Amino acid sequence: MIKTLALSLGTRGNAECHDITDQLAKAVSDSGLKSGTITVFCPSSTSALTTIEFETGAIKDLRRLFDEIIPPAGEYAHNARWGDGNGHSHLRAALLGPSLTVPFVDGQLTLGTWQQVIHIDFDVRPRQRELVLQLIGE
Repeated sequence: MIKTLALSLGTRGNAECHDITDQLAKAVSDSGLKSGTITVFCPSSTSALTTIEFETGAIKDLRRLFDEIIPPAGEYAHNARWGDGNGHSHLRAALLGPSLTVPFVDGQLTLGTWQQVIHIDFDVRPRQRELVLQLIGE
């Protein structure tokens, strides 16, 4: 069986991170499916998904990493063409990717003890994001 749902997030941009683990667990629980996978997809070119231990130190380190390897103030051809100042946002999102799949067994996500699923909005302004959740299972 396949079930498709939406998850809405209001974000502030600038590498703001949202822990969406509880929403995914609820989607699995509410689906009635016992085993399968849940895929989360962000139809956006300036936000991404990953897993991490969602605590302030790890999040601060992740943001610092992106500032070091893809600095906001860098020169980007995208900015020169469009003038929107979010060239770095597109590169950061492309580096992580727009989707993540997590298996579930007995109605429970198979994440590790300190592993949470996060959405990161790299854009330079607040956005309303609509994530697509697709559950496949039985």
